[in-house]
Amino acid sequence: MKLASKYLLFIGLFLSLSHSSIAAGPAELRWAADAKSGAPYMFVEPNDPKKFQGFEYDIMQKLASTMGRKLVFIQNEWDSLIPGLDRGDYDIAANGIEITPERSEQVLFSIPYYATFEQLIVRASDQKIHSLADVGGYRIGTLKASLAHSILESKTKAQVVFYEEESSGYSDIDNGRIDGFFIDYPIALYYAYPNKKLKAVGEPTGNMRYGITVSKKNPELVAELNRALKQLIDSGELNAILSKWNLLHPFTIQELGLPTSLKNDSREMDKVIELKGKSLSFQERINRYLTLTPLLLKGAVRSLEISIISMLVAIAFGLMLAIMRLYGSRITSLSAQAIIEMLRGTPLLIQLYLIFFGLPYLGIHFSPFWAAILGLGMNYGAYEAENYRAGIEAVPKSQIEAAHALALSPVQRFIYVIFPQAYRIILPPMTNDFISLIKDSSLVSVITMVELTTIYSQLASTYFDHLGLGILVAIIYFIMGYPFVRLARRLETNLKRKLS
Repeated sequence: MKLASKYLLFIGLFLSLSHSSIAAGPAELRWAADAKSGAPYMFVEPNDPKKFQGFEYDIMQKLASTMGRKLVFIQNEWDSLIPGLDRGDYDIAANGIEITPERSEQVLFSIPYYATFEQLIVRASDQKIHSLADVGGYRIGTLKASLAHSILESKTKAQVVFYEEESSGYSDIDNGRIDGFFIDYPIALYYAYPNKKLKAVGEPTGNMRYGITVSKKNPELVAELNRALKQLIDSGELNAILSKWNLLHPFTIQELGLPTSLKNDSREMDKVIELKGKSLSFQERINRYLTLTPLLLKGAVRSLEISIISMLVAIAFGLMLAIMRLYGSRITSLSAQAIIEMLRGTPLLIQLYLIFFGLPYLGIHFSPFWAAILGLGMNYGAYEAENYRAGIEAVPKSQIEAAHALALSPVQRFIYVIFPQAYRIILPPMTNDFISLIKDSSLVSVITMVELTTIYSQLASTYFDHLGLGILVAIIYFIMGYPFVRLARRLETNLKRKLS
């Protein structure tokens, strides 16, 4: 019996360990990119908005499979991709990131998975700009922090105009807001070449190589990525992906040493161009919006969650600052005033960057969610503190003197006499601040938070519909904020009734 018991115990232990290893599954490869990049890099799949596609998405899927890992996508703003590596928010970042000496000082790069150049695009009717040498004095758009930006500033005297999205740049050429757009060839291929109102001028400029970035703390991962990339190159799978997205330019073939016999397949590019130029009937447009609404509502719930919790933090933090300023010692009062002015006098975006990317250098780490809550809560708390101060100081001194004559303690005076009267003055601006906070929650996308505005940007760059989707998102924001306006008015009415 003892032997049987030991045998059964051994079997149970083996099965539990086997189950644990199976449940754990393959290791994750956390990849960060900006899904607003658009075709052909990475974008929302038009037929299934919950999925993504693009040549970089295909490459990362193949890489993860070759490495025996599970690919996990993390949305992040393009400007914040490299800082996020230092925080350890993800393992790799790849999204048209050029291998440059400056970036190589900050991160490690894999071997190149694509090579291309910069292309200048102008209006088809333009007869003055024939090459990059002619752009002096003209307004030329580009993406900030890119190689194109560096070339324009170092080699030309153009008036550089920065863009977050390339599609906006090309529409601005057509509208006459800028004179040209200088950008990576793949972007020009998909957004400019098919447009008969635009034309490419000048020779290919620059030698760009896209690489996968990894934190300098993880050199082993770079070696693993390089082995997997070489396998994709040797097997021809990388060539097949580049061919699928029509990206085998002669320049690319020469720079990467690919077989000259390779041919492009334009079907995926044709789908993107067709989607961009397709005109929808009113019913088709409504059906599309109904399909996309659940995805937008998911982002709206996230925005509302962040906003409500942040406002609760702002109310508590603001009340603390107001009490410190009005009733504290001189040093406490001056400290509270300095905090208020500092938070109100600096942009919320900078504060989010400092909390999320700056504090880790001091050993303080916050998750994206709590960094967003802390940033919004502290920033709006400073404004709430001034609202409280104005309300408290508006209470007639006779009321405070009467409370003092009744021998009420300072705490009792504040709770039963001062705050109920100040509340009536505080409520309207506090409601306005909450509505503003809901809208400002869109800024948290810079710290890898995906909320309503982020999803809107992803969908708009895929469907080329900033107007219709923008109106739909504006309606959702209005619906989120309006109930709180009504609630505040009702509270005001009830309070006035009680006071009268």
